[in-house]
Amino acid sequence: MTSPDLPEVPSPDAEARRAAVARHDAMAVPAGGLGVLAELGCWLAAAQGTCPPRPPARARVVVVAADHGIAAAGVSAYAPDVTVKQVAATLEQGTPVSVTATVAGVSVRVVDAGLDAELLPGQGRHRVRRGSGRIDREDALTAEETERAFRIGRGLADEEVDAGADLLIPASLGVGATTAASTLVAAVTGAEPVAVVGRGSGIGDGAWMRKCAAIRDALRRTRPVSKEPLGLLRTAGGADLAVLTGFLVQAALRRTPVLLDGLVVGAAALLADELTPGARAWWLAAQISPEPAMTFVLQHLQLVPVLDLQVRQGDGTGAVAVVPLLQMAARLLGDTVTAEAAGIVPVRAVSG
Repeated sequence: MTSPDLPEVPSPDAEARRAAVARHDAMAVPAGGLGVLAELGCWLAAAQGTCPPRPPARARVVVVAADHGIAAAGVSAYAPDVTVKQVAATLEQGTPVSVTATVAGVSVRVVDAGLDAELLPGQGRHRVRRGSGRIDREDALTAEETERAFRIGRGLADEEVDAGADLLIPASLGVGATTAASTLVAAVTGAEPVAVVGRGSGIGDGAWMRKCAAIRDALRRTRPVSKEPLGLLRTAGGADLAVLTGFLVQAALRRTPVLLDGLVVGAAALLADELTPGARAWWLAAQISPEPAMTFVLQHLQLVPVLDLQVRQGDGTGAVAVVPLLQMAARLLGDTVTAEAAGIVPVRAVSG
């Protein structure tokens, strides 16, 4: 498969970032006193192209749901039919991301990209196929499905930005999804299969060994397309991963900041940055993940997580927890008094 013809990713505003750094330096606080909160404000200023930045007011979680054929290999703690139940619970605001989003003032959207079930109401235009192929034995998608999923993801990002979203949080739901994501991470970073295998949904030793074998076999199948992002998504990804990759690409092209959280989103981010180098500048890693493959993602993208929550949800819960911090960081830049205005001046050392 050939890579799509994509425009160059714009860079965040360096001048706005410099202004934010200077503004922090002028505040009535000790040098470096605001720590990571200061860095968050500078990142947001660069992404928005203005200083002080606006507190994110319309953050949006977009949960992309899909089933994976590899779930039949016993790689998850849950049966393959659980994905549709997770989606239903999210729509009913009973899952962690729904609950935390309410607290943080964030809205949640669920997209059916590939559930192995009847279509969710109004989701026909986003459905790529019903479930993905079992990647240790067959391709996850066809070439046409991969390209369509990528376009759907780009379209979703456009829809959200055009509707006023000022901060995007891509997320995923799908039994078996971390197996596909781990395979993609190993393919891009060169990591050994055993090094990327985590406990995912909370699997025991038996399922962990089956997951290792599945990733090993799927990784072998990726060798002919190891340098082709869309080829990797076709061979060892899935509808959700292809949609998320397109979503992340378009968010960067639309100059919209994104919070990354969860291994599935992390794997999509690897491929999005391969397709559009520099996209990573628009992303902030929300938290450290217990999934070992996510460590490879963060190292490859050179991203430093904001929090260490050890949340293993792929639904965006960890990222939602960072939204209030970004809002605080923006307010700190805009509202904190300067040292000059407050008459707060550090004591100067007197020589002699």
